[in-house]
Amino acid sequence: MGAMEPQAEVKFRSDVDVELVKSAASDADVLWAARVSTKGESSLAEIEADPQRSKGLINFLMRDRHGTPFEHSSMTFYVSAPIFVFREFMRHRTFSYNEESGRYRQLEPVFYVPGPDRKLVQEGKPGKYVFRDGTPEQQELVAETTRESYRQSYRAYLEMIEAGVAREVARTVLPVGLYSSMYATCNARALMNFLSLRVKRDDSTFPSFPQREIEMVAEKMEALWAELMPLTHAAFEANGRVCP
Repeated sequence: MGAMEPQAEVKFRSDVDVELVKSAASDADVLWAARVSTKGESSLAEIEADPQRSKGLINFLMRDRHGTPFEHSSMTFYVSAPIFVFREFMRHRTFSYNEESGRYRQLEPVFYVPGPDRKLVQEGKPGKYVFRDGTPEQQELVAETTRESYRQSYRAYLEMIEAGVAREVARTVLPVGLYSSMYATCNARALMNFLSLRVKRDDSTFPSFPQREIEMVAEKMEALWAELMPLTHAAFEANGRVCP
């Protein structure tokens, strides 16, 4: 009897995870950083100041695009999402990244399948296209085809692993729909630039057309940031979601 075919419980998801791991970010950080230009060392008193008294200054800085005071903060997010989302993330070079490695650990069989609310049909030309809901038949085709492809690719991956092939070689058969995880660290200015590009909003000064999956991540990051820096977030929204 030949060797048993490698087996694994393949899991499918249609969501993403975002957690705020640690942060040093508050509206007061914007104030003391901005006021050093006029107050010098006395601006340190703003570290403990009530930012509500100076929300007009935050709005002014945002409106007139004095951006550097928004860089004196730090947020580290844990993100679990499909690999193709991370490849889009890497365009944002103002973030720092550390991602799970397929060279040093065996990758888990968790794969992305678009949910029923994911629009499937692209219409129009680049720059003017829109996405429409798919038909029930298209929804079923996408779900069944991706699941079968994932099962086959992960089966091939395990076959090579069990045959003694290095993980960094075996992983070549895995698709970008595989979930990965990473830490992403940024300041508030970098995050605003990311959000301006990766969240579609009708009230944005400049329209953006992100892929839905990275937008899902961006929406969760924005919600966490808004709790840390509510005045800065409010000014960002009030001024057309333009990165200063």
